[in-house]
Amino acid sequence: MKKPAEAFQSSIDYTSLGDRLRAYRIGASLLAEDVAEQLGISRAAVYRMEKGEIVKIETLERLAHLLGTSVASLLGVEVEYYGSALALFERMRQLEASSDRILAHFEPISVLLTSEDYLHFLREMLVEAAPREPGRRPKASDIDKIVQIMIERKALFEKRKPHIVSLIGLREIERFVHIGLVGRVDLPEKIRKERVQAARREVSRIADLLESEPMHVQVGLIDDTMPASTFQVFSGGERPALVVSPFRLGELPNVHNGIATVTASAEAVRMHEDMAAHLWKGAYKGVNGAQIIRKLLARIH
Repeated sequence: MKKPAEAFQSSIDYTSLGDRLRAYRIGASLLAEDVAEQLGISRAAVYRMEKGEIVKIETLERLAHLLGTSVASLLGVEVEYYGSALALFERMRQLEASSDRILAHFEPISVLLTSEDYLHFLREMLVEAAPREPGRRPKASDIDKIVQIMIERKALFEKRKPHIVSLIGLREIERFVHIGLVGRVDLPEKIRKERVQAARREVSRIADLLESEPMHVQVGLIDDTMPASTFQVFSGGERPALVVSPFRLGELPNVHNGIATVTASAEAVRMHEDMAAHLWKGAYKGVNGAQIIRKLLARIH
């Protein structure tokens, strides 16, 4: 005997769908009223969709077209694609808000573990790294939005204190110290020296974390070639999710070119966790890792 129609439960997670809608909208630099005008609906209706209200398939198709993505990506079927760093960072903020465990490899250091000063320099780096050709320079407001999302992510991390396992490449750290917190290399010498000192302070902070070993922070220093793409695995929410990103926020940052992916594919999550476990097994940790970093800083003047 068939169950009554009213007993049917949709497999679509409308809350997550709303999160993705918001991320893609922000990445497209559209306000809720812009979307509302294009679709011929109210701004309140847009906000309701982003909060998880059921969306008609026709509306979803129109939204996908407007936001430059696909219905499959909006639904989170296998893979979400992000050509906008701003959209990706907003999506990561959403995933971090519900995660109890974060496995991170971002060059050279996960922004979640940086100092408050880092975000000030990050804005300067993003301005410096912006394309110089007329018509390609990003709006100052877009850079401000990226920095604001990073502020929110760091504040959320400090408040919730999810367990983070951060994999850091020794070679990436060494390059970071040599180059400094810069968006381009042709800066005045005085500024270059200031930025190198700022990078040294961030690396010294990592050594402090290795020594103190906070309960929610584990850092592994890897003396081996790191994966070409950075990644982050989020666990503890409704289902694990993997972010693979070409965007970087370290020295000579890139927030302009590349396609990032977000997936809940069990195979993709497992493969990245297995790779991270292999790297972690051979990593320098604790006081030993801190000593290696401090020796590196002493060697590079």
